[in-house]
This record gives sequence, C-alpha cells and structure tokens, in this order.
Amino acid sequence: MRVLLVEDDTVAVNEITQIMKGAGFTVDHVGSGEEAIEMLRHYDYDLAVLELMLPDVEGYEVVRRVRAARVATPIVVLSGLTRPQAKVKAFSVGADDYLTKPFDPEELVARMQAILRRSKGFSEPTLRVGPLQLSLDSREVTVNDAPVHLTGKEYAILELLVLRKGMVLTKDAFLNHLYGGMDEPEMKIIDVFICKLRKKLQSVGAGNLITTVWGRGYMLREQLQRMDVAATEIAPEASARTAPASRAQVAA
Repeated sequence: MRVLLVEDDTVAVNEITQIMKGAGFTVDHVGSGEEAIEMLRHYDYDLAVLELMLPDVEGYEVVRRVRAARVATPIVVLSGLTRPQAKVKAFSVGADDYLTKPFDPEELVARMQAILRRSKGFSEPTLRVGPLQLSLDSREVTVNDAPVHLTGKEYAILELLVLRKGMVLTKDAFLNHLYGGMDEPEMKIIDVFICKLRKKLQSVGAGNLITTVWGRGYMLREQLQRMDVAATEIAPEASARTAPASRAQVAA
C-alpha cells in the first residue's frame, strides 16, 4: 500500500522508510507540514505517518487542515511527545492512532496494517473474496486452501484489487501503486501482469475474479452479475450501471 511519511529528521526518515519497505509498503516522504497537506489533498494515499514537531507547521494543524479539506486518509502520529495531552489533542483533531518514539518496528507495522484493514472495511488480517484468501501479514495467497505463488508485482496488484473490491482501478493507478512515479514502464505492462495473475488464480479454481471494464481499467468482484457478458469483461455501458465509480487516481 502507498504511505506518505511526514518527518523532518533524516535519520528517522531512513529508519522508518526501511521498516515500511520491508513490510511491503510503498513510501513517499516529505519533510514539512505544508508539503504534507498538499500531497494529501492531491494524491490518493492509503495511509499517512506523521511527526508532530515539524519545522513549519505543527502536526496537529496538518491533521486539522487535512480533515477540514475532507481528506479521509488514515493518519498515524509517530512522535517523541509522550504526554497524554499530546495524544488527546492529536485524536481530537482527527488522527487515527498515536505511537511514541522510540517505537518497536513490529508494533508500527502491525498498527499500520490494522488501520488499513479497518479503513477498507476488513476486520481481520486475512482478506477473503470468494474462494480466495490473502494474508496482509504474511503476504500469502491461497485459493480453496491451495497456495498461489505470485511474484512481488502480482501480489501487489492482487492486494490492491482485494482492498478496493468492487472499485474500478485504472492502469495509471496500478502503475502509481507499483512504481510510485519512478521509472514507470509502458502502461501495457499492467495488461501483462493481469493476464499472468488471472491464469494463476484460474489454475487453482478461483474463477474469473478479475474483471476488465473496457475503457476504464480492472476491478475485482466475487462473481459477475450479468451472465450474457464475457467471462472477464464488462462492456462500457454495463459498467456504467453496475460498477461503482472509481476514486480519482493521480500519478505521483
């Protein structure tokens, strides 16, 4: 998942970034409050991790302004301020969790994963869609209890589809999720990844979970509602009636 890290200490940035990347997160970093506000307003992050003591704007003000702009991105405060009043104030302006420094890396990752699950409508670390099960903790995928061996890119695509089940995701959204705006290949690579992912899932009995929405992108659903539509395709006019509108995706 895509995370925005808001931290001005270089040593802390390097440490936290390595922890997050090791857990499978894609990380963008900014060092000031104003930058954080702009990034959260214009880009579709799954989570933000925020230091309160920033050089220009206090973290409290960042959270307040982001929430005033109706940005619902979950925010975890990660700060050296340990007094209870700091935590109460952070929650009162709209933070979703608060972890004090120094912190345990495993606890940080566990809290991030828990908040991500809840924000996407899941209460357990294992996500289920029909016969498919995906573990956010172990990054393992099974279909009817049979393991499915995926590459890193294939897993990242499937994770995004599962977490946003029923939502049409554009190819730009996948590229942004996989590469974070850095050295992105041609857009057709997404079709290749999707094709390989479909074959692996179908080979173990998952059926046609990944649907093509012509002219828009791909979506994951438990079963097709229209029997007269090709097994993995939805015509544009049908998708307009049955598929929920996608969230705006802006490449970083």
